[in-house]
Formats: sequence, structure tokens, C-alpha cells
Amino acid sequence: MSDTKGRPTPTRKEREAANKKPLVVADRAEARRISREKDREERAKFNAGYAAGDDKYLPLRDKGVQKKYVRDYVDARLNFGEFLIPVMFLVIVIMYLPLQEVSVYATLFLIAYFGAVVIDCLVLGGILQRRLAAKYGADKVERIRWYAAMRAVQLRLMRLPKPQVKRFQYPA
Repeated sequence: MSDTKGRPTPTRKEREAANKKPLVVADRAEARRISREKDREERAKFNAGYAAGDDKYLPLRDKGVQKKYVRDYVDARLNFGEFLIPVMFLVIVIMYLPLQEVSVYATLFLIAYFGAVVIDCLVLGGILQRRLAAKYGADKVERIRWYAAMRAVQLRLMRLPKPQVKRFQYPA
């Protein structure tokens, strides 16, 4: 074996020249297109992970085992709140009918439905508070009532992360 490499050692100037990269690329439009495509792919990956409920992609408000339990419980339950938007839409349509009595009854029904949603959310918060206290200990329970209520009021199709359980399939 020969210890010669067959070429001269590169000078410092030659090494620095080989490592230099331009600060601004020659084709800026192409570079912008590539950057946007890369950003789009990253966003798609993040959104897919978030929708699937992957803990790595969840925002801080959705992370943790207790929040997952709350999500699964709310998604398994049939809530008054998830029908709030369709009921409101129906009442708005009824309000345009020429019969004034029907409009009055529709308004009263909507107010009563709001009350039922509020009571349902309060009951849901109490149930979850007790279940989490039994499962994780009363001193370790996070503040989940508002989180549960906001999830219960959303249409099931629009919830993020997407529901991971079927109806009436309550978590253990």
C-alpha cells in the first residue's frame, strides 16, 4: 500500500471555495415554489397527525391522558349541544314564516334548548370530574369542564382531533 494520495493537499482557499453556497439562489421563483411545496407537505403531515389525535401533533390544550379520556367520553355520548347549530338554523327558517305564533313558539323553544344545553354541559362536567377523580386521584384532576363543554357543543363531524370512538363506546 502506498501512503501517497495521488493529489496535492487542497489549500485553505480551495476548501473555502468548495464550501461556499450562494446567499441568493439563481432561480428565485423555483426556490419559492420548492419552499411552498415543502411547507404544504409539512402542514398536511401536521394536520393529519392532529386530526388522528397523535399526541406529538396536538396543541398544548389537547395533550395528556386526561384530555384524551374527556375527548373519548364526550365523543361516545349523545350531547344536546351538538345539535345546537342545526336547531338554531331551523328556528331561523321558522322565523321567516308568516305565522307570528309559530315564531314565538320557535323562539321559546330555542331559549329552552339553550337552557338544556347549559344543564347538559354542567352535568357532563360533573360526571367527568368524578370519573377522572376516581381514575387518577382527586388531587391530580386537571381543569376539564370547559374543555368538555366546548367539545360537546361542536358538531361531531367538525371536532378536532377527530372522534376516535364510536357512539356509546365509553372509555374504561
